[in-house]
Parts: sequence; C-alpha cells; structure tokens
Amino acid sequence: MTVIHAYSYINGKTTKASDQPDNSTYNPSKTSELVGHIYYPNDEQLHEANLSAHQALKQWKSKTSNERGQVLHKLADALEEHKDEIAQLASREMGKPITEMTGEVLRGVQLLRYYSAEGVRSDGEVIPSAQPNVLQYTKRVPLGIVGIITPWNFPVAIPIWKIAPALICGNTILWKPAENASLSAYRLVELFHEAGLPEGVLNLLLGRGSKTGNYIIEDSDIRGLSFTGSTETGTQIAARCATRNIKYQTEMGGKNAAVIMPSANMTAAAAAIASGSFRSAGQKCTASSRIFIHRDAEETFTTALIEEMKNVQLLPATDPKSYLGPVASKDQFEKVSAYVELAKKEGNILYENEEVIEEDGYYIRPLIVNNLSRDHAILKEEIFGPIIGLKTFQTLDEAFDLVNESEYGLSASIFTNEANETFKFLDQVDVGLIRSNLETAGVEYQAPFGGMKQSSSYSREQGQTALDFYSTIKTCAIKYE
Repeated sequence: MTVIHAYSYINGKTTKASDQPDNSTYNPSKTSELVGHIYYPNDEQLHEANLSAHQALKQWKSKTSNERGQVLHKLADALEEHKDEIAQLASREMGKPITEMTGEVLRGVQLLRYYSAEGVRSDGEVIPSAQPNVLQYTKRVPLGIVGIITPWNFPVAIPIWKIAPALICGNTILWKPAENASLSAYRLVELFHEAGLPEGVLNLLLGRGSKTGNYIIEDSDIRGLSFTGSTETGTQIAARCATRNIKYQTEMGGKNAAVIMPSANMTAAAAAIASGSFRSAGQKCTASSRIFIHRDAEETFTTALIEEMKNVQLLPATDPKSYLGPVASKDQFEKVSAYVELAKKEGNILYENEEVIEEDGYYIRPLIVNNLSRDHAILKEEIFGPIIGLKTFQTLDEAFDLVNESEYGLSASIFTNEANETFKFLDQVDVGLIRSNLETAGVEYQAPFGGMKQSSSYSREQGQTALDFYSTIKTCAIKYE
C-alpha cells in the first residue's frame, strides 16, 4: 500500500518544516502496516498560517454569499468524485470499516451541498421601526478568522460540518485535526484547493494540541473556535477562549442511554441497540452505552438482544460490508481494555464476542454486562468502546432519574409503542438529541446537533443553527425622507 506523507497546508500550498517526520500512523486493523508519516509545522509556519488567513479574509468575505456557495458546490463535486480514495485512506488511518467510512464521506458531500445552498437564502430580517421613514433590518456577517479543532472518530464528517458553515458565512479558517486523522485531513484540504478554494481561506495545521492547538487558542487572531473532543479538554478551551473574549463552541462527551418499555417491539429495539452501541466499535459520541430495561421487559429484551448479537460481526469475515472493526489507536485499546477487565471483575457478563482474531489489530470484543450498581463506572464514565451496561427499573419516573443522573446530556432514546410514554420522555429527559424507537447514534445533517450539561456549550452544530455560531448580527437603520 502507498505510504502517505502529510504536511500542514498553508496559503494554498504544502508547507514543510523538516524532511524528518514527527509522527507515523499505522493501520489499527493491522498494526504492522505503515499508513503514513506526519510532519508538524514550526513556529514560523504557525504565524504564516495566521497571516495567510488574515490576508485572505477581506477578499473571501467580500464575495457574495452566492459566489461562496458556488465554491462549496465545487468542493462537494470534488469530494464525491474522490469518495473512494478518501474513504480508503481514512479507513486505513483510524480503522473505521470501509462501508461506514464511505457513508461518512458521502455525508460530507451532502453537508457541502446543503451549506452551498445557504448562499441564496435570507441572511437577515426587516424589523419595524418606532420612527417614521426608517428602514430597519439585520444582516448576518462573518466573525473573521475561526479556529476549528476536530477529533479522529469522524475524520471527514465532523470537520466538514464545521468548515462548510464557517466558509459560507465568509470566515477564513485555521484547522487542527486530531493527530491520527492528519493524513485524511491533508488529502481533503489538498483536494479542496485543487477544486478551486482560494488560497489562505482554509489553512491546515497539523501537530499536537500542546503546541499547534495552543497556538490557535492563545496566539492566533481567531474570533471564534469550534472544538469537538473530550469534556476535560473542552472545558479548559472554553475558559481560555472566554479570557480572550473569543466566541467558542464545544461538543464534548456523552454517556447515552436507551430505555426499553414493555410495549416495545423487542426485535426492532434489539437491532437498534446493537447498531447504536457497537458500530464503529462504539466510538461515536452518540453511541448507546447505558441500557435501562423495564423489569417486565427484561427477559424478552435480553433474549432478543443476545439473538441480535449473532449479526454483530467484529471482523470482515463472512460479510466484509458489515463489521465493527478495531478501536482507533493503542491508547484507545488500552483504555477500553481496562473497562473490559473491570466489567468482568465486578459485573455479570451476558455476552462477549467469540470470533477468532488472527490479525494484529486493536480489536475489542463487543461486551454486554449487567448486575452493576447505578453508580458503577461502566454506567457513569464515557468508555468510547463496544461495551454496554444493562440495568432494570420499575417505573417510568425511575427511568427518567437513571437517564438524567449522568453529568452528560448528549443523546437518549426510548423504545415504546405507547405515545404517552414517548411524550413524557421527550419532556423529562435532559439531553440535546432525543429519539423514540430509534438508536441514540446519529443525527441528520439538516437537523441541529448538540448536547446539554457537560456534553456541550449549549450551541448547536449542523442545520440552520450552525450559521448562528459562525456569524454575528448587524442591526442597520436607514432614515429617508
């Protein structure tokens, strides 16, 4: 396989600080396979990126929103044309199964096309004035330079759902991806510039958070920062941005719950739980992690879930289009493995995958555990791996308490055929993404996405509301005779 070399991409061109790589990436599915080398920028190049974004800002924001939309449409066409290349590279880099990764790239295409259409939509409103002969209205204007810091678990979709609304609003960007998503980020930016994105509008800065991330947060001239990652890091970033009076948006952790009621279709519920909990090896911020089952449904649901697990394939053996794949890195493997050992020591294992693992990869066997106290780490802490904890309850109010006692509030689902149970759940559960008879994982690109409590800073990504973060409002008034 071809070994990829990834560099920072500043002012429309590759920027090298050294001929020696700072880091190397190996395929999580087969750790002996070298995927690529990563080269970090030096101090001078970090400052060059900031200057480049400054110089490009005036011209980019002066374009009409329709002109910017046409550029985004070209980026969508380019990404669609190269979808297989990008998907293969990202899959080799972070381990996501190729079918899921291809779907993620196509979601990136949809996001670019969705926001390209914003170029011809209204960006303000007329407001009546208390004075005669005054036209008063608002208009949306860009923040300026924005910083974007993205994770490894969705190496294409998450960056694009930040980049696309930032661009259509007229901002220029400094983007730092996660280290183990750097190769696909480099190729993505290279592809966008080949498709006609102007120089300096999108600047890619590779490297560690301790240097590159700190530069963007502390020393660059950004006026807004959008971050997706851990709650610990996100809250620290929010405090630092607040000190500089920089607008910030943080999407952070989750400990997502699903509630199973006796009236639910148990076969359908089990299929949704298996998909929402284990696909992408559980490495989704919206993955189901806590499953609360009404006592009257415990036997029928657990039987259905164990049966459904026959369709949950860890390795690409019988059907290479449908499997979970490995976790993304050695660090992630060690972290999740520690929770596996804890579950086996302190809980009752209802199910553990028994496939023969011959590849040298970071594979974690899907695990279902019960007999845990409500404050057990398996039910409290974000694991980000293919482990779910089951617990029973007696009343719907008890289920609400179990769901809400988490410090996180990202997503939750209820499985029921009783409308009153669904609407009570919608009213009582404190999460940003709430669903009925659907898995907790995933949200459509045209719908707002974000959490409550320690899951986010309460702003929303995707859909129309994403534009609110990447812009500010001018109120204009014109007196005429």
